[in-house]
Amino acid sequence: AAVRAAHEAGAAWGRLPAKERSGRLRRWYELMVENKDELARIITAENGKPLKEAQGEILYSASFLEWFAEEARRVYGDVVPASAKDRRILVLKQPVGVAAVITPWNFPSAMITRKVGAALAAGCTVVVKPAEDTPLSALALGELANQAGIPAGVYNVVPCSRQQAAAVGEVLCTDPLVAKISFTGSTATGKILLRHAAGTVKRVSMELGGHAPFIVFDSANVDRAVAGALASKYRNSGQTCVCTNRFLVQKGIHDKFVEKFAKAIERELHVGCGFDAKTTQGPLINEKAVEKVERHINDAVSQGASVVTGGKRHSLGKNFFEPTLLSNVTTKMLCTQEETFGPLAPVIKFETEAEAIAIANAANVGLAGYFYSQDPAQIWRVAEELEVGMVGVNEGIISSAECPFGGVKESGLGREGSKYGIDEYLEIKYVCFGGL
Repeated sequence: AAVRAAHEAGAAWGRLPAKERSGRLRRWYELMVENKDELARIITAENGKPLKEAQGEILYSASFLEWFAEEARRVYGDVVPASAKDRRILVLKQPVGVAAVITPWNFPSAMITRKVGAALAAGCTVVVKPAEDTPLSALALGELANQAGIPAGVYNVVPCSRQQAAAVGEVLCTDPLVAKISFTGSTATGKILLRHAAGTVKRVSMELGGHAPFIVFDSANVDRAVAGALASKYRNSGQTCVCTNRFLVQKGIHDKFVEKFAKAIERELHVGCGFDAKTTQGPLINEKAVEKVERHINDAVSQGASVVTGGKRHSLGKNFFEPTLLSNVTTKMLCTQEETFGPLAPVIKFETEAEAIAIANAANVGLAGYFYSQDPAQIWRVAEELEVGMVGVNEGIISSAECPFGGVKESGLGREGSKYGIDEYLEIKYVCFGGL
């Protein structure tokens, strides 16, 4: 029913002048900013994220509506010089149609607006299936979309239980009225959705799992590297797709980095309820997530890794875990082979740049990568050689509406945000105008 509603609303929405679509998206952005505190409280209640982080997510989330409100008026076609004098060649860009948007729980607002902002700007309508853990953020956005004058049927939300998630995902991927699938989540789920979408040859964009390396070279400013490491690893208790999963630190500064990193963790991170003002680390999303962190730590320690700080569940409750730092880590350990998605920082010591690049690129995924260096030649080399879609050089937080977000290898297809993001929702039509 939601797909049919989106399909029926599509023609009128797509025919609206771009300036009018832009104005309504802009109003939606303004309403998000006006209601940012209430929206942030919903996120913290749903997934435990510290309130300050949730407030940051809402502003980040709103920025995509602002950005794509502006991009809506910049969907340009082309006039191409023809090979014959009695014809003209035109290139038009048109909305693909109904887009199914399937989003995760870790950024329950921003992962919606990053997709929906682009889709609506292009003239598409959407059916959003939010994560079963966090449906309320999607519904709150729907209420504000309604207030902003987004017509009925243009933004649809289909919440569902964990038991029904696979079935709903399959329906969205196989319904012939759906022209486009946009998914953020695990690589394993992405592959299932790709198989479903293949039956009707849908347009697909996917932002899948990461395994981000964070390389600290001997030339790095260690204090800045520690600050970047703290931000990159422990945001949302390590539950983001671009969180660092493996720290590679060169032999010359390894001990100094580990010592300073441990002190920073103990000094600056505070586990607690997300609504407590001093909390920087909320709970993990569920007990299964905690068990994975424990499994990775136990595996590493059994193979010779050392717990520098943390290492166990927090006394606050079963879903809370201490921010953890491991040293003496090798590439044979689970925590360097799988994405942990929790507050675990394993440190591998390396000797040469080539060795670090080889370790970083050994993964079958490539979403984000980070490195710290003050050697200009090395910066160019490593930025080009890392097999990832996004690189942070001397910077641990890289996301913004202006930048193309996405990965290579098994980390996904397509890009979100930036001037490129709207292209995912547009078809190119060639028109040959003859008989002139």
